[in-house]
Amino acid sequence: MLLSRLANVSQEVAATSARSRKVALLAELFRDAEADDVPIVIPYLAGRLPQGRLGVGWKLLGASVPPAGEPSLTVREVDGRLTALGAVSGTGSQAERARLVGELMGAATEPEQRFLRALIGGEVRQGALDAVAVEGLARATDAPSADVRRAVMLAGSLQTVAERLLADGPEALEAFRLTVGRPVLPMLAHSAPSVAEALDKLGACVVEEKLDGIRVQVHRDGDEVRVYTRTLDDITDRLPEITRSARELKVDRFILDGEVIALDENGRPRPFQETAGRVGSRVDVATAAEAVPVSPVYFDALSVDGQDLLDLPFTDRHAELARLVPEPMRVRRLLVPDPTDEPARAAAERFSTDTLARGHEGVVLKSLDAPYSAGRRGASWLKVKPVHTLDLVVLAAEWGSGRRTGKLSNLHLGARRPDGTFAMLGKTFKGLTDVMLAWQTERLQELAVAPVEETGYVVTVRPELVVEIAYDGLQRSTRYPAGVALRFARVVRYREDKTPAEADTVETVLAAHPGVAA
Repeated sequence: MLLSRLANVSQEVAATSARSRKVALLAELFRDAEADDVPIVIPYLAGRLPQGRLGVGWKLLGASVPPAGEPSLTVREVDGRLTALGAVSGTGSQAERARLVGELMGAATEPEQRFLRALIGGEVRQGALDAVAVEGLARATDAPSADVRRAVMLAGSLQTVAERLLADGPEALEAFRLTVGRPVLPMLAHSAPSVAEALDKLGACVVEEKLDGIRVQVHRDGDEVRVYTRTLDDITDRLPEITRSARELKVDRFILDGEVIALDENGRPRPFQETAGRVGSRVDVATAAEAVPVSPVYFDALSVDGQDLLDLPFTDRHAELARLVPEPMRVRRLLVPDPTDEPARAAAERFSTDTLARGHEGVVLKSLDAPYSAGRRGASWLKVKPVHTLDLVVLAAEWGSGRRTGKLSNLHLGARRPDGTFAMLGKTFKGLTDVMLAWQTERLQELAVAPVEETGYVVTVRPELVVEIAYDGLQRSTRYPAGVALRFARVVRYREDKTPAEADTVETVLAAHPGVAA
């Protein structure tokens, strides 16, 4: 498949908000693709590089290279060139990367150059989500959407299913079954503004603690134990204590869903960054485990003794979990069989308050009769977390791509220092409506410290514009000057009624999260 075909579809998907049109575009693309194209086409549509980071910055990507007159690059050729680019290291690597990027851009037409710059720079955000791609794949192969969706859930990979479907047709779906040792995409939760509203929506349910840990899926088959992240990465070797505890359970064949979390001597969660750093550590595992031990906390069972539990009600799955896992290794929970009962509602609210007091993120309410919808954000799980907000100052903005091409999108956010300067706490493009994008593009260009045509990808602005930001918490970060970064920041609204002198201070931010700042 030519890269130009993929780039055109990516642009069209970005330009439409109609789900039906997105599905039709992707179905047509999949019909034209060969099975061997799929491992490249699907990540590219989602803005991911199979090679991961390539060590190429915007200075290299922004270099002017005369485009090719006619499209000739195939997606597989591009993939090969990017693999070679990612392998460059050592003395003279920067010059070699510049040469390879220049050759690639010189072989690309102007639309292909735009797509490649956005792809390599991590700026492809055209809305080609996996759920839409699943429907497009089903339409392209005349397979039932529900069957394709389930196969993707059980395979843990849209690419794997797409390759088999395009090569062998709908009958290939029969090969995808829940298998110990092969991770599945986790079930996710929607958000609810309050415990009361979640109770009203769900009916009979349980309220569980929402831990500020790392989601894991633990598989055991005899003495063989594997531990996977929510993105299906195998992290078994990094967590020997999780492997040991799994081998101590009385059933020797299972798949469990839960989290790993680092706790202090009082049983309270340590800062998320410590848990994340421990799970992410690939070297000197024994020393890391001694310094930051983690504990498993399970909340669901997907398979026990070879029995597939996915389609069973949550009540039945939890009964299997309780039979297998001792209570200290299960998440704390409160049963609410009748949410119309006022004492029960009050107990749920107290449970939520107590969970927050124990240092956890919030709560998740789960319908008692819901099956496990692997890989989906089901309406039968609702998470309730407190929302933090800050008034921060815009320090810079990045030009967008895809649907946001020509708009200043990703905002650099800062809090006030005692000396009146600003410390950057992170970036976000989340929460911006089309109206806000258009307004801020015009306003930020007025505040630019240099002519926009001379600034490149990032436009630095005078720190005069205050914006209200919602965020889920802080994490430690060596990237930013205050040593912390916002987690899941999103724009609420601009505060033109406030001056930069009224923005929140670094001291205020750190005081609100003492565990992180310590």
